[in-house]
Amino acid sequence: MKNFSFRMFVSLSIVLLGLSFAQTWDGADDLPTNPLACGEGAGGGAVAMLDYNGGQATNAPDLAGQAINLIDVPKLVGIGYFAATTLGQEQAAEELGNVTVTTDAPTEANIDDQIAVIESYIASGNINGILFAANDPVAIAPVLRKALEQGIHVVGYDANSEPDAREWFVNQAEFNGIAKAMVDSLAKEKGEDAKFGIVTSTFTTPNQARWIAEMQAYQAACYPNMEWLETLEAQEDAVLSFNQANTLINKYGDDLDGIFGMTSVATPSSADAVTQAGLCGEVAVIGLATPNAMKPFVNDGCVQSVVLWNPIDLGYAATYVMRAVVDGTLNPGDSSVEAGRLGTLQVVNGSEILLGAPFIFTPENINDFDF
Repeated sequence: MKNFSFRMFVSLSIVLLGLSFAQTWDGADDLPTNPLACGEGAGGGAVAMLDYNGGQATNAPDLAGQAINLIDVPKLVGIGYFAATTLGQEQAAEELGNVTVTTDAPTEANIDDQIAVIESYIASGNINGILFAANDPVAIAPVLRKALEQGIHVVGYDANSEPDAREWFVNQAEFNGIAKAMVDSLAKEKGEDAKFGIVTSTFTTPNQARWIAEMQAYQAACYPNMEWLETLEAQEDAVLSFNQANTLINKYGDDLDGIFGMTSVATPSSADAVTQAGLCGEVAVIGLATPNAMKPFVNDGCVQSVVLWNPIDLGYAATYVMRAVVDGTLNPGDSSVEAGRLGTLQVVNGSEILLGAPFIFTPENINDFDF
């Protein structure tokens, strides 16, 4: 009877573990994964045009060519990443000459606080458009739909909402491209059988959850001998990210070959944890972060690969997209949009504007960038 009970316990534990894994890594939505081909290159070939699936501002005033006032509500303020997107928005506004952008957001990545900020600006009646990076794609959707219903244009960037809650989303890089760049970098540094952990913000933060889902699919297809040890949440908090990286280091010891940082906070904090543990060269740190935050770790040889895009360009593109929406030069069904110094950006997935392929900062190029 004891053996039977023990076997039942083990079997139940395995089932629950499997359920937990599946629920955690569905990308916080019901979208299928689409891993790119194994091997060199991050391109996926031509992207099929899909029907427009964004929302529409109801009875928006005709402000084509006229001055507009925008509010930018990122996940939070006070970190380098969103300072860079704000800078890009300011650059675009200065170039355009008829756009004013104000950034206002919580100091912590809290969806309730983010919703409250948006609510207050809708109530003010003083804005023509909202730029946002969502802390939660579902929870933020009702307040964005409210803005659309009141004739306020809505454009997302960095982290999406439900598609019908905004008109367009500026996607920094397609999720499967980021996933491939991350996993390929680990394989290059630590081998195709590397064992790794992940430090992310939350399991449901939209962009990070999608990246992880695509990483799982790509790793399973292209590096089946890699072992995914554990993923830990750290919000967007530097101290918690450092502690969670140390949890992976202490829990898995010599079995840990690499740590993926999924946020611009988690990656430098994980690199700091590996440095302080004296494990540079033993535990690879690969992740998404701004180059300035990673330069100390790259320049001392502890980090070899930082995957990102230019967040200044991301904020810049979002502002140009908003201007095009207001002016009526970007409409449902269009396949591209002009974005100032960035040139022509392509429409993908129905209502997303693609900034471009991910960029990998290395010891050879990271000091060429300053953001």
